[in-house]
Amino acid sequence: MPGRPPVDPADALALLMSPAGRVDPYPTYERLRAHGPVVQAGPVFYVVTGYAEADAILRDARFGVMDDALRDQFMPGWRESPAVLSISRSMLRTNPPDHSRMRRLAAGAFTPRRIAAMRGVVEAQADALVDAMLAAGRGGTPVDFMAAFAYPLPVGVICALLGVPAADRPLFRRWATDLTGVLEPEITPDELAVADRGAAELRAYFSDLVAARRRVPADDLTTALVQAHDADGERLSGDELLANLIVLLVAGFETTTNLLGNGLVALLGHPAAAAALREHPEFAPGFVDELLRYDSPVQLTSRMSTAPSRHGGVDLPPESWIIVMLGAANRDPGRFPEPARFDPWRPQVHPLSFGAGPHYCLGAALARLEAQVAFPLLLRRLPELALAGRPERRVRLTLRGFATLPVAPGREAAPVTVAGPPPGAAGPTP
Repeated sequence: MPGRPPVDPADALALLMSPAGRVDPYPTYERLRAHGPVVQAGPVFYVVTGYAEADAILRDARFGVMDDALRDQFMPGWRESPAVLSISRSMLRTNPPDHSRMRRLAAGAFTPRRIAAMRGVVEAQADALVDAMLAAGRGGTPVDFMAAFAYPLPVGVICALLGVPAADRPLFRRWATDLTGVLEPEITPDELAVADRGAAELRAYFSDLVAARRRVPADDLTTALVQAHDADGERLSGDELLANLIVLLVAGFETTTNLLGNGLVALLGHPAAAAALREHPEFAPGFVDELLRYDSPVQLTSRMSTAPSRHGGVDLPPESWIIVMLGAANRDPGRFPEPARFDPWRPQVHPLSFGAGPHYCLGAALARLEAQVAFPLLLRRLPELALAGRPERRVRLTLRGFATLPVAPGREAAPVTVAGPPPGAAGPTP
């Protein structure tokens, strides 16, 4: 109601952490934003909802991820948790110079040239998955898009990079779902126990794969990291080797799986935009960036301040804990006019869904490629694709996506020659 005072930041944050707030965080983001782009929600706890402020903090060297000393302070006993220990020893949760050292070892698999060379592989896998969807949906049987397409496409791609045998790919969905609970801003002891179980299973799997690559090296990222460790344990320790293999696998498909599910629901809800992408697949880069902005598959990240700073008109003292709400920043009306509107022709989107600065997602280009291939292909081959029931959201805030997404594939389109854009038409800005 007009004139109603804004909800207290701490109360708004508590609402955001509730099951209802996690399933639909966007109204609560606006309650937080009413207090400003950076708001204090506790004695050493701050929340960032502004785009410019989020971007600046993620790039500011005075902010880092939580180190061991701070984990000891805020999370006593964390070394006894396989989930926390695995994440903390990976590049995801380390600061320079350790972060830079580990990231360089994996970066060679994600160069622009290597990503571009994978387009044909992604196209072939996506086509095969559509074939399977058509077979499963024959006669009007609903198909779970998450299980049939959104999970197997990116997990197949990242497993090929890592050298994981195709037969093992179905194992990872539950293990990753269990482990990623540890990335939530609040986690119960029961949820941590589930995350620990997933971490233990992933660690055991990759220990076996590392041993296999020592016996028989292959042309894959796992072999490259094993050889880096074996050549110089100071360059990559044993714990870091396993932790980074786990994170590369999980991050390599979780974000893209959520992007595919969130994006498909958005496109099916905007048929005119879907029709434009169906006819003009060259518009895909702009569509994917807007889908990333509109319903980000990663909603938040955290930083700890190491020196005094000022952002958004707020003084941030050392050892402040900052929650950067990427999903809120992507809907900042100061950066994006009418931010709740899906507009694939929106210029200069540059979403923060993959972060910014030193921790910018290593696999962002690969995730974009997979989505840029998948959405036009799905819309072209399945012109009758429609929801076949109510999608079920995961009760997660950090990694936003669907648990199930029932669709009716319909009939396959007849083969056509894709036309170029009509004279004078302007596609979305890449």
